[in-house]
Amino acid sequence: MTTFEKDFNELEREQLQKFIGKRIKQLRTQRNISQVELANLCEFEKSNMNRLEAGKTNATILNLNKICTALGV
Repeated sequence: MTTFEKDFNELEREQLQKFIGKRIKQLRTQRNISQVELANLCEFEKSNMNRLEAGKTNATILNLNKICTALGV
């Protein structure tokens, strides 16, 4: 893998993380659920939920499942 390909893949990952985080926040606010409430429903720390919504961490499929279940999607 070239340096360009590595940089490009990293950029795609960051953009995807931000997109997912933005969508989680959008769904949460549409349902009038606070970040703390959603974190509690998912058994996460509020700081972890904050990082997920900000796109600063990579959500596991298990965590995404918890979030989807809590949001009813």
